[in-house]
Amino acid sequence: MSGADVVAEARHWIGTPYVHQASTRGAGTDCLGLLRGIWRTLVGPEPVLVPPYTPDWSEPSGDERLMAACDRWLLRQPLDAASEGDVLLFRMRPEAVAKHLGILVCSGPEASFVHAYCGHGVVESPLSEPWARRLAARYAFPERND
Repeated sequence: MSGADVVAEARHWIGTPYVHQASTRGAGTDCLGLLRGIWRTLVGPEPVLVPPYTPDWSEPSGDERLMAACDRWLLRQPLDAASEGDVLLFRMRPEAVAKHLGILVCSGPEASFVHAYCGHGVVESPLSEPWARRLAARYAFPERND
């Protein structure tokens, strides 16, 4: 699978409403659900059942659950090596746990990413400085597991 495949699939999700813990294109998704839906289309069946989670993820405990899951199932990439189709993991506040995901769909000076954002649904947003400074990790999808 190429980065272009990931970008095309991510853009198919634009307009899907935001629904916490959902992962169905057109019906509802959150940021993890977007990643899960892209995975199902491009990689294959999800490797594990995702347990219920709260919107704050693991902020009270400080446990990096989402990053640990990304480290287990995705391929970590250098933060400074942007590639279209990368999975972006963000911290919403400095020193907070990483808890927001998006897909890089355009790199360079006009960089943008697709993400499911509470109150907005799935949108394409500029990877502006406020977002870029929140970037905690960058990942690539593994190859299809047929």
